[in-house]
Amino acid sequence: MRRLPVYLLLDTSGSMSGEPIEAVKNGVQVMISSLRQNPQAIETAYLSVITFDSVAQQIIPLTDLASFQMVDLKATGVTALGEALILVSNRIENEVAKTTTEQKGDWKPLVFIMTDGVPTDNWLPGLAEFKKQKVAFTVACAAGSGADTAVLKQITENVVSLDTADSASIGKFFQWVTASIGVTSTKVEDAGKEISLLKELPPPPSELNIVV
Repeated sequence: MRRLPVYLLLDTSGSMSGEPIEAVKNGVQVMISSLRQNPQAIETAYLSVITFDSVAQQIIPLTDLASFQMVDLKATGVTALGEALILVSNRIENEVAKTTTEQKGDWKPLVFIMTDGVPTDNWLPGLAEFKKQKVAFTVACAAGSGADTAVLKQITENVVSLDTADSASIGKFFQWVTASIGVTSTKVEDAGKEISLLKELPPPPSELNIVV
């Protein structure tokens, strides 16, 4: 069974407290419920959640949708994005099965990053580690005006921004992530093909601006 690994990197720094962090929690819950209704996704998609504030931690290891249980998120501290990139690189290395001569490994992972601020650590070593990993695609979302899209553009070509980090906008982002995972899982299941370009994903809703 080839899994489709999905890594969510979520900013839980102090500036996310209140409405934004509640919207993120709700967004993940709605996403899981929707994906559980999708026959392809329930078969192939495995989700992991990594949070980053003053430190980065993997709060949920790669888990199938049926067993996935969201944990509570607290917003506190600063924005250790570099540490999160090192952690996700390490987790991809250890959790994603490689293709060998004997067997097909997992599909290349999808990585979704959401932040409302700028990295407060030295994030370039993390970027270098992350660039070594083979991922299908990475999407970074700058939530609100405090996020630095120039930083995110160095991590991935696929950057979207939300004008505000409120529950409506964050909810729309997670709906789009849900649709993207759904489309990817169908494509790998039915066609045996991976998606590598943003334009192969469902078009983002109007709340999401594509940063060029």
